[in-house]
Amino acid sequence: MKRILVLAFGAIGLASAAAADPIAGYDRLEIVAPHRAALVAASVWYPVGTPTYRGLIGDNAVFEGTPAYVGAALAEGEFPLLLLSHGSGGNMDNLSWLSSRLALRGAMVLAVNHPGSTSGDSSPRRSVRLAERAADLRAALDHVLADPAFAPHVDASRISSLGFSLGGATALNLVGAQTDRGLYRDYCAVHGDEPADCVFFAKGGVDLANLPDAFEGDMRDPRIGAAIAVDPGLTYAFTDASVAAMDLPVLLINLGGEERFKAADVSARGSNLVERLPRVEYSTAAPASHFTFLALCKPGGQELLAEEHDDPVWDDPAGADRAGIHEEIVERIAEFLQL
Repeated sequence: MKRILVLAFGAIGLASAAAADPIAGYDRLEIVAPHRAALVAASVWYPVGTPTYRGLIGDNAVFEGTPAYVGAALAEGEFPLLLLSHGSGGNMDNLSWLSSRLALRGAMVLAVNHPGSTSGDSSPRRSVRLAERAADLRAALDHVLADPAFAPHVDASRISSLGFSLGGATALNLVGAQTDRGLYRDYCAVHGDEPADCVFFAKGGVDLANLPDAFEGDMRDPRIGAAIAVDPGLTYAFTDASVAAMDLPVLLINLGGEERFKAADVSARGSNLVERLPRVEYSTAAPASHFTFLALCKPGGQELLAEEHDDPVWDDPAGADRAGIHEEIVERIAEFLQL
């Protein structure tokens, strides 16, 4: 049954977590992935049983970090597991604000840094190899389900995919969405230099008329029973047949109001994915921009990014409360997953 909820998340001015608030557990993993020449970096956030020392995850000159008990023992019991995919040029630790909050709600969050598509290693020619991104998370899931420290705590009946931007496409690929090279070529030809994704690939010299085989194909993992995609990319390239066959729960969240990020708009004004999916819930978060989803920025971070000619990741629209939007997104995801 289709349930479309159009919720405009407003700025609600929630206070940031106090020092006495609970802290989730965090650990790093190294994943052997047959399709990669080197180990894939991964991380897992989880509910804590016995606290250890505190670390600050994802902290750098631009973004605020998230406190964690590094290497702590897991709490007793089994927990839902989310496979988290970052966007093009992003990384797993920049989304720690989300992973930690979901862990505090009683979930485990397993994320990877996608080689060739992560911070400092973001190549258009490699990012377009979608099957490799999906395979990164399948390999990470294999690893965790074979790890005696983590496997007993995974509720195998509640494994979901979660992603942002290009990672949103990966999250949907993992539950059956298939991309078509012809559809994507035509989409970029029609819209020219308006969609940011088409521009990104063009800057890297990607020939949209000859996209690699890894852009297409069935990337499903039958162990995954639901998907959450925030401002997902490439949905214009999803085939109608594959979308119609996705008979499992999907939550789609778009950031922004009338001025949404075109490449990620899943409403009727965009790819209309929200009407094409059999079982979908849809929410909007505003006022916000595409990059409002990233971690909170430090004072001076905006100027540093401008000097490096990086993406405008701190240019939120007037009236936006990034911390408040984060809290609302966590609430929406927790509601969807019944955490």
